Amino acid sequence: MVSLKRIYTLSGLVIAIVVLAIIAFTSWYTVDESDQAVILTFGDAEDTITEPGLHFKMPWPIQSVEKLSKETFSLQFGYEEQEGEIKDFPDETKMITGDENIVLADLVVQWKITDPEKFLFNAEDPEEILYDGTSSSLRSIIGSSQIDDALTSGKAQIEADVWELLTSLVEKYDIGISILAVKLQDVELPNADVRKAFTDVTDARETMNTKINEAEKYKNQRMNEAQGEVSAIKSRAQGEQEARLQGARGDVAVFNSLYEEYRNSPEITRERLMLETMEQVLPGSEIYIMNDDGNTMKYFPIRPLEKEQQKPAAEGSENNE
Repeated sequence: MVSLKRIYTLSGLVIAIVVLAIIAFTSWYTVDESDQAVILTFGDAEDTITEPGLHFKMPWPIQSVEKLSKETFSLQFGYEEQEGEIKDFPDETKMITGDENIVLADLVVQWKITDPEKFLFNAEDPEEILYDGTSSSLRSIIGSSQIDDALTSGKAQIEADVWELLTSLVEKYDIGISILAVKLQDVELPNADVRKAFTDVTDARETMNTKINEAEKYKNQRMNEAQGEVSAIKSRAQGEQEARLQGARGDVAVFNSLYEEYRNSPEITRERLMLETMEQVLPGSEIYIMNDDGNTMKYFPIRPLEKEQQKPAAEGSENNE
């Protein structure tokens, strides 16, 4: 028979080996670059480890490790994509707009874990809370929007409003996650006839916008042409104004010169002005200067003398040639 002492010895040896094995295998852990770890001491969260590599801790059951991913997660609201196939859930995405129309809205939320301790212990199922918050936020924003905005140009504003409302809800729930982005996938009407009617309305609106843009372009073109014509007219008017001013200044200078001559020799200047005026009034006429001396009338023929002076001058120029 085997003695009790030997049984106790073997049992103690086995227990010691088991304890040493537990200590050896539970006193270290590794953290990947895409992971973050939370150290639990008797179930109480203490440190958050984000540095990748090999780390050591107290053996189990004193300390344990919970690892969470640092990557970005996607929450698909209203549909599910698995192995390239998309499954829709229309009952979840059916909602009423602010002008009492029914639409189906699918949404994707990009989020990540920013506080692992809160993610692990502040809620039993943080992802379920995030899903419910997404549904509540989307329904609230769609419920205060017009159907035209939801179907056409208002999607970006709806996404921004949903992101803002969902972020405030997540901060209020304090579940250790952050919302990175919100993207509407599909916003459509529940049946084909209504979809076609709204498509026609959308096409008509786009045609209207195109016509308005074309009219605005034509108006701008005509405005530019009119402004160019106005500038040209102003430029011509300024040129004419300047020419007239210069002419007036020249006339003033001539008048001042004549006036100065008149002051020096009033009789001579008066007669010269009279003769020049007669030449302008009666062009081509013969002018004679006559002196009435009682019985005998004498005259001085100016025009023949001018012709005689011009003739030798002309002959001299011909001889030079």
